[in-house]
Amino acid sequence: MSTQDHPGVRLRRAMASGTVMCPGAFNALVARAVARAGFNAVYISGGASANSAGYPDVGLLSLTEMCRNIREVSTASGLPVVVDADTGYGEVEMVHRTVVEYARAGAAALHLEDQVFPKRCGHLDGKQLVPVEHMVEKVRAASESRPDDGFVVIARTDAASVNGLDDAIDRGMKYREAGADMIFPEGLRTEEEFKTFADACPGLLLANMTEFGKTPMINVRTFSDMGYDLVLYPVTMQRVAMAAVTKGLTELAEKGSAESFLDAMQTRTELYDLLGYTPGEEWPFPS
Repeated sequence: MSTQDHPGVRLRRAMASGTVMCPGAFNALVARAVARAGFNAVYISGGASANSAGYPDVGLLSLTEMCRNIREVSTASGLPVVVDADTGYGEVEMVHRTVVEYARAGAAALHLEDQVFPKRCGHLDGKQLVPVEHMVEKVRAASESRPDDGFVVIARTDAASVNGLDDAIDRGMKYREAGADMIFPEGLRTEEEFKTFADACPGLLLANMTEFGKTPMINVRTFSDMGYDLVLYPVTMQRVAMAAVTKGLTELAEKGSAESFLDAMQTRTELYDLLGYTPGEEWPFPS
C-alpha cells in the first residue's frame, strides 16, 4: 500500500477539504450502503457493535471481535474506517496492541476515552474518569504505536458531563500535547459548549451527533462553522433499521403475512445491486 492509499491519509485529505460526515455501520452490508450513498468515511461504534451482539454498551466486546468488524467494514466499503476503541481494552500495554491490531485490520483512525472500566455510554449519567495523567500515558502509547504518520489517533474526553467544560478543555489540551491528532469532547449539551471547546482547543476536532442523548440535534454545517472536522452518526442507521424491524415483526405477527409491507423492503434486485452481484456470474471478492 502506498502512503497516499493509506486509509488514514485519505481520511486526513477528506477532512482538509471540509467537515466529514461519518455514519456508523453496524455490519459490512450497511458499510456498502454508506459508500454507495457517497460518504467519505464510515464509523464502527462500540455501542452499535455491542448492540448487534445483544449486549449493552459497557465494553464487553473483545479486541478480536472488533478487529473482525474492522476487516469486514473496510473490505466491503473501501472507505477510511474510524473505530471506537473504548478504554483501550486495558492499560498502556494493551493500548499498544490495540493500535497495532486496529491498523493491521484496516482502520484509518481510532478513539480512546478517559472513562474507567467498565465504561458507560457517553450520554448516560454516572460516568467516572481516570486521572488525567493516566489517560495521557495511554494517548502517548497510542501515538507511539501507530505504524505510520497516516494513522489518526483520537482522544475522547467525557469530562464535560462529569467535572464541567473547563476540565474537558484542560484534558483535551493535555491529550493533544501527548500526541493525539484529534480531540473528541463527548456529551456536550449546547452549541455554545461546542463553540467554546473549539475556540479553547484548536486543532482537529470530532463531534458526536448521536440521537436521544445529551447533545441536541445540530446540523453538520453548524459543526463546520464552529471548526469541527469530523462528525459521527454512530447509531443512527441501527436505530432506523431496528425501528423498521420492530414494525415489520409486529405486522407479521398481527397479519400472518409480509404482504402489507413489501413496499418498505429492499428488493432482491436492490440487494444484489448493492452487493455488486449478478446471478450466474462469478462474484469478485473485494481486494
